[in-house]
Formats: sequence, structure tokens, C-alpha cells
Amino acid sequence: MAGSIYLTTSESGCGKSLVLLGISEILLRKTNKIGIFRPFISRRGEIRDKNIELILKHFNLQLNYEDTYAFYLDEGLRLIQEGKKDWVIEKVIEKFKAIEEKCDFVICEGSDFSVDSVSFEFDINATLAKNLGCPVMVVGKGTGRNLEETLNPLFLAYDSFINKGCRVMGVIINKVSDQNLQPLLDTLNNRIPDESIIKAVIPNNRILESPTLREIAEQLNAEVLYGEERLENQAYNITTAAMQVQNVLPRLVENSLVITPGDRADVILGVLQAHASVNYPPLAGILLSTGFKPDHAIDNLLRGISQIIPILSVKTNTYETVSNYNKIHSYITHDNALKIKTSMSIFEKYIDTDKLEKELSDIRSEGLTPKMFEYQLTQKAKSQRKRIVLPEGDDPRVLKAAAILSERDIVDLILVGDEDELRQKANKLSISLDFNKVLVTNPKINSKTPQYINKIVELRQHKGVNHDMAKDLINDVSYFATMMVLEGDADGMVSGAVHTTQHTIRPALQLIKTKPEYNVVSSVFFMSLADRVLVYGDCAVNPNPNAEELAEIAIASAETSRNFGIEPKVAMLSYSSGDSGKGEEVEKVRKATEIVKSKVPDLAIDGPIQYDAAVDTSVGAKKLPGSPVAGKATVLIFPDLNTGNNTYKAVQRETGAIAIGPVLQGLNKPVNDLSRGCKVDDIVNTVIITAIQSQDYK
Repeated sequence: MAGSIYLTTSESGCGKSLVLLGISEILLRKTNKIGIFRPFISRRGEIRDKNIELILKHFNLQLNYEDTYAFYLDEGLRLIQEGKKDWVIEKVIEKFKAIEEKCDFVICEGSDFSVDSVSFEFDINATLAKNLGCPVMVVGKGTGRNLEETLNPLFLAYDSFINKGCRVMGVIINKVSDQNLQPLLDTLNNRIPDESIIKAVIPNNRILESPTLREIAEQLNAEVLYGEERLENQAYNITTAAMQVQNVLPRLVENSLVITPGDRADVILGVLQAHASVNYPPLAGILLSTGFKPDHAIDNLLRGISQIIPILSVKTNTYETVSNYNKIHSYITHDNALKIKTSMSIFEKYIDTDKLEKELSDIRSEGLTPKMFEYQLTQKAKSQRKRIVLPEGDDPRVLKAAAILSERDIVDLILVGDEDELRQKANKLSISLDFNKVLVTNPKINSKTPQYINKIVELRQHKGVNHDMAKDLINDVSYFATMMVLEGDADGMVSGAVHTTQHTIRPALQLIKTKPEYNVVSSVFFMSLADRVLVYGDCAVNPNPNAEELAEIAIASAETSRNFGIEPKVAMLSYSSGDSGKGEEVEKVRKATEIVKSKVPDLAIDGPIQYDAAVDTSVGAKKLPGSPVAGKATVLIFPDLNTGNNTYKAVQRETGAIAIGPVLQGLNKPVNDLSRGCKVDDIVNTVIITAIQSQDYK
């Protein structure tokens, strides 16, 4: 997995382009496969995002522009207001992962903080940084402000990321006056004492803050009358010239833009003559207001001047023109070598680049967020398409789930039931299921039903099952669907929306049976919490496993966890931690832990351990110092069904966590059970998980 960082600002106009260039330059010392990605870009007609263009072109990155962003900001805001926030996040993750696959490191740049959507952007930037698993670099600004005015928006942004559970790896304040440099740096160090966090303050720089004449023309919608070849001139200052020329000349300063009404030929000619004189400073250009342009005679004179400075024209009056000029935002563009070189030099001077380089090199994905987990599940299921049978095809929730899965084109679905009846029910409920994309099979008329009956007799005759009994069993949809899986006509089965757990599992135990290395079938739930995904086992099948069975459950759960992209760190739960407690139940957990260690010595496992010590770093450090699992557990094994089932339901209800499962483990082929209170999303997720499980079966 590629490394990544989320670069964002506390407000608009913080100058994050400088930081973007500096980070890119550091990364390119290690690899030439870096990427730039923005979840949201501002809509500026046909003009491309300047920061994306800057990085793509200056560093010659071989990425398509269209792949480097997910949404226009106004489009994303509209979709979220329509209640489609989860879908927006999913699409951002999808495009981010596509860039990540091509790169060793991706710089994800946050939005630009437009005036109309500041609160939205604060929230969405923090949400995305968390879901993408990126550490965050926050950039603020100090332009024309005292210390508190500078720090308030910065710490508002900083706190929003911390509160979302993001790791903030750096805080930078840009555009700071010289007298505020050290006081601001001291304050940052005092308020954020963590020395691992990079803190820096960067001063104002005239070159970076001054717009080019090209930028002035673009942002004021000005017409370029003369000097088009010199539009890269930078305007460091402005001089408003509404007085007579002899009063204008003393006010001219180096590289200033002179703003004057378009009918003031005397000022235009006087200023141009001053620019050519060694007694006056060179100028950047002239901006004519009021819409007036030089008449024919003056125009003819101006066109005859070689190397003339740019002269622009706007229709607004002089006061409004000055006001509009003050709103211009200057960018670092890929074709402005001076600004790029200046940025690099400033970055090297004011940022501890050695420390930053080490931090960037050490970046690793920390945990797996629920959205990223869901995305990875979907992509894995699509990568090797499987056939999943749903025996309860006439349940409305199953039909709705089938419509979603079919529309998303994730798996091949088989519904058990009468096709005419299923079509009528779907139409009646307004479920838009395309029956051309799913297979509907009816046990009563399926050509393989006699074969299934004979197979049941073969497998169960030692239990007294004869042909007539097998014929009765095959009319049970659970047995029929199980036989489809056993005979390879389906790759996996999902049931339980209508039937009990025993009704779903019994046919699988009788016909599919357990893997040779397992004696029990067990289960896990994937618990999608707000900031991570944990694996709970066993919360659905085994009432009171002994030590050997508990060890088997732990090994199977660790294997399931790893197969689904979660690095297993197994906590064997009990009411005491380490050697602190005694009793039959504690000893069972202790013995099970030792069995696992002997069978899988390279597995990170600890027990007995209490739940708080397993998941809370500070508690874990106190109760089991030095443990490879304490405070970092990803797989939690409960000592019995009573504890596990109640815990998963309590966490689900009290925290709003999504519980995906139960996912059965230990069978020769995948069969999964649903809760009779399941929702449509539960069915969708369980089908996807079953499809992934079936990829590992030969």
C-alpha cells in the first residue's frame, strides 16, 4: 500500500502550494512514483486546477488529469445535501485507490475553503482524511493579523482533525510578518508539546504574494491591449494615478501596477517614459479603468514602442478596479520558474526537512476504517466473480439486496423460488431488480434435483436417510441451496433472513462438513466502528467452547481477519488480565492461549486479557506492559456465546457500529447465516463476504 499525506488549510489563501512543492520535492528523493489527488476542486470554467497542474507539469508526473480529482466542490456539496454523503465518500475512496495503485506515495490535497461552504469543508476534509487513512498536515496563515487572530482558525482546524481521530503530523503557519515569526513558533511549541509533530512558521515573501500581469488579466477579466509577451511581470505594489502626471511620478515604486482611467493619455505616456528613465523605478504594467482605451493617435504611438510593459483595460471605474485588484489571489503556476525556485528555497530554510523526510518515510497505514474496509471488500469480490445462492428469494429484503448487488455488478446471484412469483412480488414492491441479470431456480423443476436427492442419500444413509426422506429434504430451500454449493453449482450460500441459525447451519454441517483441520464451525462479526474495524468471535454458534475449541476459534478468526485485509492481533478475552485472576473460566482462556501459541507461534496473541486492556492503549500499557496485543487488538475472542453475543449487540446498539455477520468459518465451502432482523445492507455485505470467502476454496 502506498504512503499518503492529507495536506489541508485552516482557511482560504494560506499558500499551501509552497508546502505542496516542498513535500513533493522531498518525496522525489526517494521515488519518482508520486501522485497528487484532490477529493474536491473548485469549478473555474475550462481552467484546470492550478495546484494539480503545477505538480503534474513541474515534476512531469505521468498521470491523467481527470484521474486526480473526484468531484467539483459545488457538485459534492449538492450530493451531500441530498443525503448522499456515504456515496460521495465511497467515490472519493475509489478514485484515491486508483491513483494509489500507480504510486509509491500520494499527496492528497484538501479543498480551498470557499466563502459559502466553510463549515462543510472543515467536516468533509477531516472525514476524508480519516477514511483515507492519511496523516494530516495543516497550513494556516498570518497575513495582517495578531497572534490570536492567526492561531484561532488554525487550532479550530487542528482540533477538528484530532476530534475525528486523525493523526496530525504537522502544523505550518505561512505568510507571517517578521515580528511575529518567533512568538508564533513559541506558541505552537507550547500548545502542541508533542515533539514528533512538525511545527514551522514561514514569513511573508513578496515574490510569492505578488500576482503576475497574466493573473491580473485573468481574474479581472481584463483585455490585454499591449505587451502581451511580458505578462509574467509581477506587480509588487499598486499606484493609483488620478492626479496630474507631475504628481504621479514621485509616487511610483519598483514593480508597481499603475491604475488610471483609460482616457488619461498624459498619465499613460508619462508613466511609460518614467519606466524607460534611469531616474525612476521599473514598472510591472498599467491597468486602464472605466473602459476607455487610447484613441487612434496614442494607440499608434504605443504600438511603436518596443518592449512595452503590459497595458490592460477593464470596464469598471477606478475605485471598483482597485477594490477588485485587492481580491486577486496569486498562484504558483508550473510556468513561473521564479516562484517555484523561491518556494523551494523558503521551504528548505524554514522547515526541518530532515525530520519531515523521516516522518514521510515512516508513514504507514494505521488501522482500517469502515469505509475503506467496505471499499476493499467490494473490489476484492469483483476481482474474482463468484455465484452466490440466496434460498430465501421471496423475502422483500433479499429482493432489494439482489437489486443492489445486481446493479453494482459485484457477484452472480441465484435466487431460489418461483420466477413468476418473484417477479410479481418485486413489481408490487417497486423493486427494480433486473431478472435478466440473476438466475432464478425452482427445486420442483430443476433438472439437477434428482442428482441432489441421490447425493443426500449417499452422504446421509448411515444416519438412516432413504430416497423418500431425501426427496422431502430437497424441497427445503436450505437443503436445496446447500446442495447447489456442495455440487459446485453455486460458490456460496447466504440464508437466515427468514430461517433460524440452526435451519441454515444444519444442512451445511451434514452435507458440506468442516475442513479437516477444524472440529468446530465458528463465527465472527466484523464490527465497523467509527474509526476502525474489529473482528469479534465467536458470537453466534458455540455456547460454551472448551479450551481446545476456543483455541481453534481463535486460529480460524485470525485467518479470517487476515483474508479480509485486517492484520490479526488476537486478544483472548476474560474478566482478568495476565496473572491477576484465578478461576475455571480464566484458566480455560489461559490454556487456549497457550495452545494457539504452540500451533501458530508467529501469531500476535495475548490472554487472558480484559476488553479495555485489549483496545485502549493507556489501559493496556498499565495492565500488560510490553504486550504485542494490549491496546492494539484487532481480533477479540470471547470465552463463551453469552459474553460474545451480548457484547456485540451492546456495542452495536450503543455506538451505532455496523455489525457484519455472523461470518461462518471452518466449513469446507462458505455458507453464512443472517439475523432474522437483518437489514438490506446486512444482506449485501454478507453476500460480498461470502463471495470473497469462496475465492479461497478450490
